[in-house]
Amino acid sequence: MSDLPDAVFWDMDGTLLDSEKLWDVAMADLAADLGIEMDHALRQSTLGNSMTDALTKVFVAAGVPDGERDYPGRAAWLRARVSALFKLGIPWMPGAREALDLIGEQGIAMALVTNTERELTDEALETIGRHRFEATVCGDEVPLGKPRPDPYLKAARLLGVDPSRCLAVEDSPTGSQAASAAGCAVIVIPSEAPVPGGPRRTLRESLVGLTLDDLAAASNGTLEHREDLR
Repeated sequence: MSDLPDAVFWDMDGTLLDSEKLWDVAMADLAADLGIEMDHALRQSTLGNSMTDALTKVFVAAGVPDGERDYPGRAAWLRARVSALFKLGIPWMPGAREALDLIGEQGIAMALVTNTERELTDEALETIGRHRFEATVCGDEVPLGKPRPDPYLKAARLLGVDPSRCLAVEDSPTGSQAASAAGCAVIVIPSEAPVPGGPRRTLRESLVGLTLDDLAAASNGTLEHREDLR
């Protein structure tokens, strides 16, 4: 099928793996340790963020002065908490494993593109299967993480493809913004945070039942997009 993308780039948390629930637990624990409650709006604002961006938002909400923000220490604590939760098992998102199999059987190159740091990504790859991807790009391996386009641009360079000929699969506003900024078409599997509509963005309620025709239509921007994807 000539209209298929040259490569498919996958977000991880909330897209392939139902790991955002585990991050919810860790982020709530972090907020409590800083003396605040992780309310819905604050958690939404951190979805898909790099470690630094997420910590900044929590520090600001907790009123921690700039000079007292222990980024390395809090990042290490959060990393260890999430790692412990990952070791208890990470469930798949509905249809994700089947979608990976479908695309892999067509010989389409795939890359994992995540804001999660390498240490935790490697743990999650034990569930997903690192053999599925020609490249993996993590949040601590680029100058700027999502919502900037750097992670997707690096993935395209590693695979030797034009981003405009690639399709990204995302669940968050942060990730969708990064993929669009890189020039990719995007399939959005919405999470808790609403994702703005835009050209070459396709909404799906889940990955269940994804077909090659769906991939081609999304890649070419022939499916109608909505102004507010939820």
